Amino acid sequence: MGQSSRTYPKVAVLMGGPSAEREVSLVTGRECAAALRGEGYDVVEIHAGPDLCADLAQAAPDAVFNALHGRWGEDGCVQGMLEWMGLPYSHSGVLASALAMDKDRSKAAFAAEGLPIAASGLFDKDQVMASHVITPPYVVKPNNEGSSVGVYLVHEAANGPPQLSSEMPQTVMVEAFIAGRELTVTVMGDRALTVTEIQTDGWYDYDAKYKPGGSRHVVPADIPADVFDLCLDYARRAHVALGCRGVSRTDFRWDEALGADGLYLLETNTQPGMTPTSLTPEQAAACGYSFGEFCAWIVEDASCNR
Repeated sequence: MGQSSRTYPKVAVLMGGPSAEREVSLVTGRECAAALRGEGYDVVEIHAGPDLCADLAQAAPDAVFNALHGRWGEDGCVQGMLEWMGLPYSHSGVLASALAMDKDRSKAAFAAEGLPIAASGLFDKDQVMASHVITPPYVVKPNNEGSSVGVYLVHEAANGPPQLSSEMPQTVMVEAFIAGRELTVTVMGDRALTVTEIQTDGWYDYDAKYKPGGSRHVVPADIPADVFDLCLDYARRAHVALGCRGVSRTDFRWDEALGADGLYLLETNTQPGMTPTSLTPEQAAACGYSFGEFCAWIVEDASCNR
């Protein structure tokens, strides 16, 4: 398809940035830029830094494909700048991005919607390292980072509380660990695509997510139909509850011993990874979209006032 049929023929792909997920963003950005060129777009790749506003003004794109991950790029900051500049952009807007990145506040939105979530709370880092703040097993993670950066799993047999790295923020989330299987659903517009089961030999951490062979994806997940349908329904409702736009991905844990009652929503990611090992493009492919077509859909969905 040529440029003449595109609403936004010139696209700036934002990548990199200063967050802990910079390296993944660079891969996502390169992959998406290449795919968009293959779809006929005039693409400029922009590494997000202190001069981002000036770089965008110089590039003068018709729309922005936001391939940033983590803080500043995924939490409403860049989205606010793009709104100010009047540049149509992909994925969720300012409020939904900020809300989804804050795990505690997004869980409050999910609870208000009647979605099942694991018990959790915010605690001071020193308190968490001094004693068990809840009964193990539990998970400790930053309240506003993604991609399993700085996630600690405290087992039932743990001798003592976790000793957190200096990079962990002073306030952390402690969440009851849900035993069982890892499931995820991508929402594209108003459609939940399918359910993937993520299988790993251990904890689904940063390496398992992003290193080739780190995890195995079963698409569609081999789970009972009622649980499958619940995953789709919960992901759609989570997308709406946060006010998401474009593409989002919602993660679940399912304790199959409890049947449908064992399904818990963990979090919603407003800018899922688009790397060769990423879950969202894989789900789109299962629904008939090539990688290029999927990237083009994301661009054509761009707007301001999101």
